[in-house]
Amino acid sequence: MNGPTAFFNRAYDETMSLLVEARNYVAYQEAADQRGLPPTVRLQVSYESMRVTSRLTQVMAWMLAQKAVHAGEITPAQAVGDDYALSGGAVCADPSGPENLLLPSALRSLLERSHSLYMRTTRLEEMVRRAVA
Repeated sequence: MNGPTAFFNRAYDETMSLLVEARNYVAYQEAADQRGLPPTVRLQVSYESMRVTSRLTQVMAWMLAQKAVHAGEITPAQAVGDDYALSGGAVCADPSGPENLLLPSALRSLLERSHSLYMRTTRLEEMVRRAVA
């Protein structure tokens, strides 16, 4: 496997790894991190966890569409349609969060890495759209 397929597989693997890490954070660490925090910060932790989840699910959906193209299950033209487009830009592209020192460090790390992945995927999506057009 080489070229674009290998590239997308690496990006897919990175996305899956971050999804698992985010799931584990929410399932096993988030509640402990919130203990003792003021209510407004606890609310912010919940909000930012949802932002991480939104970014990663948007990216994973887009990656799965690209895998479907490479497997011949859908056409490139279908993959660049609205049904497979990244969405949630207002929430997902917002870079805020990692600089907030009131948030747990594990969450700040997930925020930073998920934002980077979402923005890279946005650029990839644009490249794919131009190539198909």
